[in-house]
Amino acid sequence: MEEGDCAIRMRTGQKHPQATVLNIFSDYDYNRSVITIAAPIDMLGNYVIAACTEAFKSIDMTIQEGIHPCLGAVDLVPIYPLLDVDVEECGKVAQNIAEILTLHVPECSVFLFGQADQPEKRSLVQRRKQLGWFKGRDFNSMEVKSDIGAAPSQRYGLTGVGPSPYVMNCNVTIDTRDMATGRDIASAVRGSNTSGLKGVQTMAFPHNGKIEIACNMESFEDEDNTVTTHEDSGYISYCVLGKTFSYVSPQSIEAQIKKLASNYGISTARTSLVEFTPEECKHCAAYALRKGIGEFWRLRRGMFM
Repeated sequence: MEEGDCAIRMRTGQKHPQATVLNIFSDYDYNRSVITIAAPIDMLGNYVIAACTEAFKSIDMTIQEGIHPCLGAVDLVPIYPLLDVDVEECGKVAQNIAEILTLHVPECSVFLFGQADQPEKRSLVQRRKQLGWFKGRDFNSMEVKSDIGAAPSQRYGLTGVGPSPYVMNCNVTIDTRDMATGRDIASAVRGSNTSGLKGVQTMAFPHNGKIEIACNMESFEDEDNTVTTHEDSGYISYCVLGKTFSYVSPQSIEAQIKKLASNYGISTARTSLVEFTPEECKHCAAYALRKGIGEFWRLRRGMFM
């Protein structure tokens, strides 16, 4: 399970429910679910800890199977700022969540990233590479140490907790079974590639008889406007607490993968956006909290799709 958590600063005097579940996404090939919770920043931790505690009761990593990489029964708890909250404050909330979670579930183990990882402030990708997330989860043969909590166990694994600017997930399926082709395309799109798309992290997986290019699109600050100056740049901007963040549009990712796939003589089969855009997430969270809708995910299709 991957918790996608969103923090909001509610204005004094407003009536609001305490939290809402914005979205639930499950993939059976990956054997992985993403649950998105939105709540005021001072209340978010309570609900995340409750959800994680239930997940640890239900998920046993010794028998879990799935093609998606993971290290923990609760694999990731990212905290994203949406409204009147910055990444630094989300980092403090993430640290608090990690400390309290390991008290509620003494056998669980946590690694920190981003502003929660003091003083290094290492990114999620850096931490995952260091801990072997991309390779597998044989804790007996890996020198993996938690930042908080017990040593990683086979049953609970290792959970990542930390803040970051908003991240979306866009998956594009290409009509081939050739994993080498999928990896080549994923590498070409990746932001670390000189000709790739900024803020994009990618992996290729076999999925429903084809290859899926799974893309994480992380928001970033573009202080010099070197990427997002032109309207046709393919990047979209938004503001949080006066800071401008940008991210590559799902349409741009789809177009780039389609172009790359055509070079191999293949086509794209489908594209799915797992989460909301930052603007959609902020809008839906504010609406659900204002209206007292605790399970917004049940209404999402009829109201916003």
